Amino acid sequence: MQDSLELWGISPQIEAMANAVEEEIKPVFAEIDKVEKHCQKKVLSAFCKNKVSAAHFAATSGYGYDDLGRDTLDCIFADSFGCEAALVRPQFVSGTHTLAVMLFAVLRPGDTLLSVTGAPYDTLFNVIAGEGGSLREFGVGYEEVALADGKPDWAAIEKALQNKDVKAVFMTRSKGYAWRDSLLTEDMAALSEKIRKIRQDVLILVDNCYGEFVEKEEPHFADLFAGSLIKNAGGGLAPCGGYIAGKKELVKLAADRLTAPGIGLECGANLGVMKDLYLGFFMAPHVVAQAVRCAVFAGALMQKLGFEVCPRPADRRSDIIQAIKLGSGERVIAFCGGLQAASPVDSFVAPVPWDMPGYHDQIIMAAGAFTQGSSIEMSADGPIRPPYIAYLQGGLTYESGKLAILAAASKVMQIQ
Repeated sequence: MQDSLELWGISPQIEAMANAVEEEIKPVFAEIDKVEKHCQKKVLSAFCKNKVSAAHFAATSGYGYDDLGRDTLDCIFADSFGCEAALVRPQFVSGTHTLAVMLFAVLRPGDTLLSVTGAPYDTLFNVIAGEGGSLREFGVGYEEVALADGKPDWAAIEKALQNKDVKAVFMTRSKGYAWRDSLLTEDMAALSEKIRKIRQDVLILVDNCYGEFVEKEEPHFADLFAGSLIKNAGGGLAPCGGYIAGKKELVKLAADRLTAPGIGLECGANLGVMKDLYLGFFMAPHVVAQAVRCAVFAGALMQKLGFEVCPRPADRRSDIIQAIKLGSGERVIAFCGGLQAASPVDSFVAPVPWDMPGYHDQIIMAAGAFTQGSSIEMSADGPIRPPYIAYLQGGLTYESGKLAILAAASKVMQIQ
């Protein structure tokens, strides 16, 4: 162990503190285990119900007609998530792309999209109101209701719903680059019920990125929800892709938007990634549980070192993100550098802030990942702006994630 301490610059004092922290968070880990068992049972049941065999892993090319693996995977996602239908495709290039397809599928010129969880994150805001073919340029209006003390402001939402042009209500489950608790699924469900009592004609849309399998249930109350396969739902094995799930007729609209009207669900070659998508989804409950353990451990350790964290170690969680308020850009850079140094890929690289497309501030990202941009693998990032917060997520295994967190904490504590 001494060799690894020297290799990654882990302070012996930090390592000793980590042992005490792990004892304190054992009850939290026990709750994570319960969620994992519940979610794994759902996924296994879906695999058995749909009679998965080696034939489902066969590669297809060209149009991809009659792709049994693709169509069955759609059913497995829908059954696991408790909704009518799902669209699971490697052709989705990112979570933002997947969400854009969902929004463009159901909104038309003259409609208004109402975000009830404040402003969406930077890249999605470009989809809604930016330049170059956004919803706004398509003729779709946009309104948002800011959160009140980190929670949806019902009085303001109720007032906004008086606008009869509101066609869809949008909720973001994860905090993104914000200092607040992510929304619990039960709270989103309760809010949806209140909205539908006032406006039965509006659609409920949910950004589910970073949230899959963190809680026992997904937001199946929504008309549509979407996420990325290089986050939770891909289990660290999916090389690309995303999903949209919900009501059957709306999933069909999303498929028409991804491909073309009249093509919809019928086309889209799997290009040989089916086995990875199946195996990744099967592994996802376990891998997500590992990532949540890493987040809890990081929060507990950094809190003990004197830093403010969100959520706190014993708080209920709805996503895999752990925010740590470090107080200076230098510490954020140090934290990301330490994490990168204990990563399996590109450990020799020093992350630096850069002008990342779609963001207003410089962003630093530490991601020694096997799949580029894979947020279910151990990573940390954040904008270089006050109050200088590092956002940590992922961890394919708790054991490797713990070492990276120790290295990151050690780097931070070297800064006076």
